[in-house]
Amino acid sequence: MTGSTQLPLQIIYQDKALVAINKPHGLLVHRSPIAADADVFAVQLLRDQLGQKVFPVHRLDRKTSGVLLFALNEEMNSLMQQQFQDGKVEKTYHAIVRGYTPDQLDIDYPLKKEDGTIQEAFTSLRTLARTEVDFTIGKHPTSRYSLVELQPTTGRMHQLRKHMAHVFHPIIGDRPHGCNKQNRYFKKQFDMNEMMLHASEIAFQHSLTEQQLIISAPFRNEFAAMIGLLGL
Repeated sequence: MTGSTQLPLQIIYQDKALVAINKPHGLLVHRSPIAADADVFAVQLLRDQLGQKVFPVHRLDRKTSGVLLFALNEEMNSLMQQQFQDGKVEKTYHAIVRGYTPDQLDIDYPLKKEDGTIQEAFTSLRTLARTEVDFTIGKHPTSRYSLVELQPTTGRMHQLRKHMAHVFHPIIGDRPHGCNKQNRYFKKQFDMNEMMLHASEIAFQHSLTEQQLIISAPFRNEFAAMIGLLGL
């Protein structure tokens, strides 16, 4: 991934204190020791695009696309980070997952950190569409998929990916939490390397104006194309 393929970033909201982008799949928010292969980051790209320093107030996985919010000064960065930590920001994601999910499901499943600490984790699921297609993967002649809306009320690392794997509806394209058979099929048949998880919307009270803000990010091309391909 090179800078030339990423610029310009899609800005979906901007005021004097905040800016939000629709982050592409595969772009790191900032430099990380666990992704030494990367030399392009959202922080640097947006800084160069705007010509000023930017502060990421939350994170998205490298493989997750969608709404990524930045502050334009240190004061707003501190205020917004506190809102995220206090659970005052409502986050909505969309995902394409294996199988037919229930209409609604609350997933209350604690997750373990790398140091062994157990953290409470809660996700609400709502099914938007289901489809059955003639993909023969394994022993079945057809395959079933669902388009789901996910709302996490906690923000644990890889929470949505782990929660969907836990309820046996892994996100398509997720490695290592997903289904290897599904992932191999989608890569071979459709040259799909993306994970089908998109941060669609965040809602919060602006720390300066005190107005309620809802920032939405349209599906990236890859996600929209897969919805079309599967008939979702």
